[in-house]
Amino acid sequence: MDKLPVDYATCECLRLGTDDVTVLMSSAQSGGALFAIELRMPPGGGPPVMHRHEPAEVYFVQRGEFTVYTGELGPDGGWTAVQRVTAGPGDVVPLAGGVPHTFRNESDAEAVAFCVHAPGTAFEGFVRAGAALAAQGEPSMDQVLDIAARNGIELLGPIPATVAAGSGSSAAGLAERGPR
Repeated sequence: MDKLPVDYATCECLRLGTDDVTVLMSSAQSGGALFAIELRMPPGGGPPVMHRHEPAEVYFVQRGEFTVYTGELGPDGGWTAVQRVTAGPGDVVPLAGGVPHTFRNESDAEAVAFCVHAPGTAFEGFVRAGAALAAQGEPSMDQVLDIAARNGIELLGPIPATVAAGSGSSAAGLAERGPR
């Protein structure tokens, strides 16, 4: 069913951790091709761990700043490179499927982005299951790991400390990255 234009008043809103997810187009509405959302992330919000999944994703930052971490894993599973990039209003952050990454709001203001995951069913499944679980109270790590595994998301652990102190740059260089 087409939703032209999207009426925010009728959109489904989900809470995933501290982040608000407004569903603009579900996987069902797109025949599984994509999952389109508006993501509102408060200061300190975002996934606490690096992760990867096969669907590609694109973020268009509308307000605030997102800090994006992307990385490369060596054959032993250790980090060989991690890049920290700040994306602000108007920046587009595309990520190919399979790229280890996470998005955080490290600023002191809310950050808002339009996001598309393609194909959409895996990430939508994770968001919906995670939101349902969180509505019942604080989920255990085992529950989160189970939801991630069922939806093709591999959780890779915390952001490596080696990047926390300053490999920052703008979002311009991320468009050229892909899986390694």
